[in-house]
Amino acid sequence: MNGKVALVTGASRGIGAATALKLAECGASVVLNYRDKIARAEGVAAEIRRLGRAALLAQADLTVDADLKAMMLLVRESFARLDVLILNASGGLEKNKAEDYAMALNLTAQMRTAELAVPLMPEGGRIVFVTSHWAHFYGDKPVMPAYEPVAKSKKAGEEALRQYAMELVSKGISLAVVSGDAIDGTITPRLLERMSPGAMENHRGTLPSIDEFATAICAAASDASLASGHTTFVGSTDW
Repeated sequence: MNGKVALVTGASRGIGAATALKLAECGASVVLNYRDKIARAEGVAAEIRRLGRAALLAQADLTVDADLKAMMLLVRESFARLDVLILNASGGLEKNKAEDYAMALNLTAQMRTAELAVPLMPEGGRIVFVTSHWAHFYGDKPVMPAYEPVAKSKKAGEEALRQYAMELVSKGISLAVVSGDAIDGTITPRLLERMSPGAMENHRGTLPSIDEFATAICAAASDASLASGHTTFVGSTDW
């Protein structure tokens, strides 16, 4: 990753923040996308700069097309290119959101972000889609009802990106998917437990940590030997 430019969506906290730091440790300049947590994003940026790497803050709601276009213009003006796009931001468990919010964020916004990033990406560029086992295996394995809107929409997002990646082969741009079990220390297990008390009690295996998941995402972003469409699994897939 030395000398490369990476954009991480949802980079102000949790997996996104940890991934941004891992990328910086591996030598990348990092664009930190955040929606509204500017103080947290600034904290991550400060840590990256302490590592001697460049950090660029990029506020954007991924469901707003004008925000996405402004973010990509900022990347172009600041770095002139984008080598790696980490599609980490997702949602669907939030309260007071429109009925179609999960699809808008986990499908439509993911595709639009990728489409706007591709013109900045040189040959060898990589898009990494971050997902969960419940979403990746949606339709083949059971999913708890509270999580179903997220699983269904993230599965749709993954399938759309895989289809799009086939069009990008001629440009030398590849797709990697990183799928994780529920990640210890993130908000998703807590929200699911709050929505359905006891939901996580019978979850098998030890939940992977944020650091383990971020390490896998960084590896997927940097390993040139991975074929486009490769899926990396983090944590148990047995439930």
